[in-house]
Amino acid sequence: MEPRVFDDDDPVDRTPRPMREDPHRGASAAEASGGGAVGLATHGEYSALARDASADDFAVLVHARAPGIAGAAAPRAPLDLVTVLDVSGSMVGTKLALLKQAMGFVIDNLGPRDRLCVVSFSSGACRLMRLARMSDAGKALARRALESLKAGGGTNIGEALRRAAKVIDERMHRNAVASVVLLSDGQDTYTVPRRGGYGGRDSNYDALVPPSLAFGGDGRRLAPVHTFGFGTDHDASAMHTIAEATGGTFSFVEDEAAIQDAFAQCIGGLLSVAVQELRVDIACVHPGVRVRAIKSGSYPSRVDADGRAASVDVGELYADEERRLLLSLHVPRARAVDDATRLVRVACAYRDTATGRGKSVAGEDAVVLRPWGAVTAGRSVEVERERVRAEAADGIAAARAAAERGAHAEAVEILRSRQRSVARFAAARAGNSTCLALSRELREMRARVADRQRYELSGRAYVLAGLSSHAQQRATSRQMVSGGGAEALGGAWAAAERSEALATAGATTSYMTPAMLDMLDRSRRSRELLHRRQQPTQERRRTF
Repeated sequence: MEPRVFDDDDPVDRTPRPMREDPHRGASAAEASGGGAVGLATHGEYSALARDASADDFAVLVHARAPGIAGAAAPRAPLDLVTVLDVSGSMVGTKLALLKQAMGFVIDNLGPRDRLCVVSFSSGACRLMRLARMSDAGKALARRALESLKAGGGTNIGEALRRAAKVIDERMHRNAVASVVLLSDGQDTYTVPRRGGYGGRDSNYDALVPPSLAFGGDGRRLAPVHTFGFGTDHDASAMHTIAEATGGTFSFVEDEAAIQDAFAQCIGGLLSVAVQELRVDIACVHPGVRVRAIKSGSYPSRVDADGRAASVDVGELYADEERRLLLSLHVPRARAVDDATRLVRVACAYRDTATGRGKSVAGEDAVVLRPWGAVTAGRSVEVERERVRAEAADGIAAARAAAERGAHAEAVEILRSRQRSVARFAAARAGNSTCLALSRELREMRARVADRQRYELSGRAYVLAGLSSHAQQRATSRQMVSGGGAEALGGAWAAAERSEALATAGATTSYMTPAMLDMLDRSRRSRELLHRRQQPTQERRRTF
């Protein structure tokens, strides 16, 4: 029987533990005390602008990168994780077995300072275990909770999230990082009423989100909810809304067998949180420069009324994770004596997750040269690549809107147009992996939005997972199956493919980090080992 108040969580371990004492070193991150800091860089659209010219839309890219996975002596921040698992009637059989296997992998890869709580739901919701440290005893408790799972009943996502919020809100102790993982293969039949028409559901999915988990917009996320739509019958719009409202991500697990890999990718990130409460500040240096707009995806941005200062609340970064923010500036004509114009000064403030200390970093000023006469400088590849990516993300959102109102031909044409824009980019013609990945993604989406049947079956979920990924510049799980090869964005791969993915991590549509890739490799190896162990049993069964 559940207690009235969920304040029975295990005490946290405040002792920093070096990575060499942590069996999960590959998924660990955060810098050692006094180690690396967030990296800040700026790239102007052009290196030079004629002295007698002005620009009303001069682009400057602000690039922030979290510290990388550190050496063996580096501590990492422990995690409070609440997993919310659908055990409704549709999960019976293979789905439930695969879910248990995936959760077993998660338990195996949590360290002794991490804490786990398991909530299951069908027609109602139940906390199966307290928020317990993943010592040997805690892991045994978690495995017993998993074994008790039985499928049956309806799908009450709202009640399940309220139970998860109660765990987060009422815990007596708190680790530095907290998150909720929600998996469902169905549609909420209790909180969100059905309606007629295309789409078939009420749009008020916010009713599913407990107020204490909702993202306040100031860069602070109490416990982001990372949602996983399992199979082709889940409510992708609901899962995407929950993730968006809490600062989490939405992943589409179309292939049931890929659930462990999808969880692995997510856990790899959560076990490598290096930065929290990151805020990037932009101040104009030259008195005539103004910030006109910022493209920052889902991250809240502010521009002062006079355009002289701006800021973006980024929040949390995994180790090695990157964020690219695109500024649009007004740049005035230069004086006759000015050889260069100092555009903006960029700085950031954040909390080091491993140490709990506040830090600040000042980047170099963005500067543009001001020569006399015509300027032949080419555009910055970094700026143009981010512009192409941001425009593609806008196109994906527009295509989704068209598909939702039944205009599938229009949706296909929007995506085709964005794909052409990517192809025109010089780096794409040179075989740049970022552009190739983006082009493949757009091609895959075209196939999935082409008609109502395909869109309802998998297109909506695939598109929403893509929007979630691009809005946060963070990896989500999706499988490409129709667009020239079977690229599993959340799957396992050979060593050469992993190296290529790692080389472009943070810049491609997958936004993979080394810690995520490492955990995916572990998942692949564990599944291969399980498969080898099962083969003799299967062979013996065939002989009888």
